Amino acid sequence: MTPDEIAVVRGELEAFAAEVFEPFARKDQRRWGQVYLRGLLTDGQRKSVEPMAARLGEDGNRQALANFITTSPWDPAHIRAQLAWRMEKVIGPEALVFDDTGFLKDGTASACVSRQYTGTAGKVTNCQVGVSLHLASETASAAVNWRLFLPRTWDPASPKADADKVARRTACGIPDDVGHVEKWQLALDMLDETRSWGIEVPLAVADAGYGDAAAFRHGLQARGLNYVVGISTTLSAQPAGAVPVAGPYSGSGRPPVAKYPDKPRSVKELVIAAGRKAARPVQWREGSRPGTGRSGRKRMYSRFVALRVRPAGESEPVQFWLSDLPSGMPLTTLVRLAKLRWRIEHDYREMKQALGLAHFEGRTWGGWHHHVTLVSVAHAFCTLQRLARAPKDTASA
Repeated sequence: MTPDEIAVVRGELEAFAAEVFEPFARKDQRRWGQVYLRGLLTDGQRKSVEPMAARLGEDGNRQALANFITTSPWDPAHIRAQLAWRMEKVIGPEALVFDDTGFLKDGTASACVSRQYTGTAGKVTNCQVGVSLHLASETASAAVNWRLFLPRTWDPASPKADADKVARRTACGIPDDVGHVEKWQLALDMLDETRSWGIEVPLAVADAGYGDAAAFRHGLQARGLNYVVGISTTLSAQPAGAVPVAGPYSGSGRPPVAKYPDKPRSVKELVIAAGRKAARPVQWREGSRPGTGRSGRKRMYSRFVALRVRPAGESEPVQFWLSDLPSGMPLTTLVRLAKLRWRIEHDYREMKQALGLAHFEGRTWGGWHHHVTLVSVAHAFCTLQRLARAPKDTASA
């Protein structure tokens, strides 16, 4: 970029930061918020406080940056709400997408670190897990809310509490009223908070880690949201046409409860029973590799079967989805919405590789929430820059 172009981008960054950081109560918080944001956007591999301070020149006050991110008492929810309002206008979200990502750790002193499964490593390992909510459309997405998952071992009220980890809660600044909550419930809590900001999106998308939880699906329905969620091959269901039948009733005592005459089958069995002729090829987007698509990129497509079913149970993850959208919804639309989750994988990759999402070296609950919030702000600015400068025919790609 030329010096003039750099000056323009810096001016745009300052204007964006002034808008998003407007809730900060103090002038010094607004200043160090902008400096931290610039640090996340600078070149260089590590985006923790010390290396960022070294790259920031005269603004590189390591102590001030560390205090701002770790101990300054600002509420990240206020910044997230401001960010959500700003990005909703630009993205025009079709869905709220829920997901989680791992923050790999070597030590055991950071808040909520534990040996647990994360898709980041594809195994059980020593890590923190963050749950996120994203506004998403085909052209863009933005992480606007976060929760740090607290394992049972960190919860003094849990039978699985670990005395050493419980003893570290105070040093990590974990609030007394925070206990273990399942990830799907954290997702619903974020949904409620985001809606309290005035963000109303009528569709939820998530993978099987959330879709397998019947309570999560019921929670979405109770809040008036439709959903397209991943489910496990082993989740059991009845065919849509199955009808519960009540047994004979003598007229005395409690009447028998109506039951399905046949046992439920796994969704995998129901799809196989539909036969190969039921599968239709659908392209949902064009990828990043060269290919024969309209934009010169490889077409992303596969064969899909859409069946109406009655969910009967729960279990683990693979390429199956469950949706309560209307039965007349075109299969191509269903597939496109189900595949909208790819944008969140793209968000995580950008935030981790370019913006230091997993580089926070502090150990506190508040510091973690501050850092991921500011990384989301930095990612949103990059998204705005891309959308403003990309030709309209390639923005969606």
